Amino acid sequence: MGPGPSDVHPRVLAATAQPTIGHLDPQFIGLMDDIKALMRYAFNTSNSLTLPLSAPGSAGMEAAFANLLEPGDKVIVCVNGVFGMRMCENVRRMGGELVTVEDEWGSQVDPEKLRATLKQHGDAKVVAFVHAETSTGVCSDVATLCGIAKDAGCLTIVDTVTGLGGIELHVDDWHVDVAYSGTQKCLSCPPGISLITYSDAAAARVKARNTPVQSWFLDLSLLMAYWEGEGARTYHHTAPVNAMYGLHEALLMLHEEGLQGAWQRHREMHTLLAEGLQSLGLDLVVDAGYRLPQLNLVSVPDGVSEADVRKQLLSRYNLEIGAGLGAFAGKVWRIGLMGYSARQENVLLCVNALRNSLPG
Repeated sequence: MGPGPSDVHPRVLAATAQPTIGHLDPQFIGLMDDIKALMRYAFNTSNSLTLPLSAPGSAGMEAAFANLLEPGDKVIVCVNGVFGMRMCENVRRMGGELVTVEDEWGSQVDPEKLRATLKQHGDAKVVAFVHAETSTGVCSDVATLCGIAKDAGCLTIVDTVTGLGGIELHVDDWHVDVAYSGTQKCLSCPPGISLITYSDAAAARVKARNTPVQSWFLDLSLLMAYWEGEGARTYHHTAPVNAMYGLHEALLMLHEEGLQGAWQRHREMHTLLAEGLQSLGLDLVVDAGYRLPQLNLVSVPDGVSEADVRKQLLSRYNLEIGAGLGAFAGKVWRIGLMGYSARQENVLLCVNALRNSLPG
């Protein structure tokens, strides 16, 4: 019950144990098509350029920036936690001109700060921000931020690694140009694959590039020749076949539960956890108005060693929760309620274990 990976559902584990077949086998190609269709459902999009990448969620981030950015492009990155900082590092390494919009850790990205920054930098081409910031448990307003960027003529990159399947997301309706996620959070799948989708406008930007994509492996044009080749697909890399079995099963389960059902389950389990923590005198850090239900920051009481409590939870209850990062290091616990981990028995176990592990 930490910040990820979440528990893997038994159905997903069983799927990954199926016999391995070739990555160009007709059966696997059929599976690839099913995965893309299920991904479009998960992202709430009709984007044709929607595919999984054979690498963890960080590769989704790099693929988003590598394909859209050319040297000298001005990019505005909104930073309110660790993963916004990582977006900045991608811009720097790809030769972009970085402009940041910074908010305090534990707070949302401020739309008015973005609007003011775009007025100052009318030549910006891309706006990037994190939907569900794993380091802080904060949800930012994707629809508003993307609307501001669109009005300014910018494409958008949205990190929803911890968001997809856990909270509301409408890629098309909210005018998101590139969104990426990972398997190991609310999809309850083993880590190792990222999911990414590009709007038509983003795809057009990629096709109009004047320079090659910095990364050969993450070059969208090469990947799509493998994932969308008509009749005969071009070999690009040996896909992790068994991991794709698992992703397919996880996406199928999300479809069976329904997006609304999955979002509601995460909300209900968060409410149950919040009530239990309150009964122990523990406080949640993030304002309820923009708190992630699937990633909960809990203040460590004065005089309590957060590391000792985590150690006890793991050794006595086989329960893992996360430590704080960056500005929150040593000050908070991060309790995850993601995917298969978002169950009533887990919440009750966590509250009881904390009750028995806290001093006094």
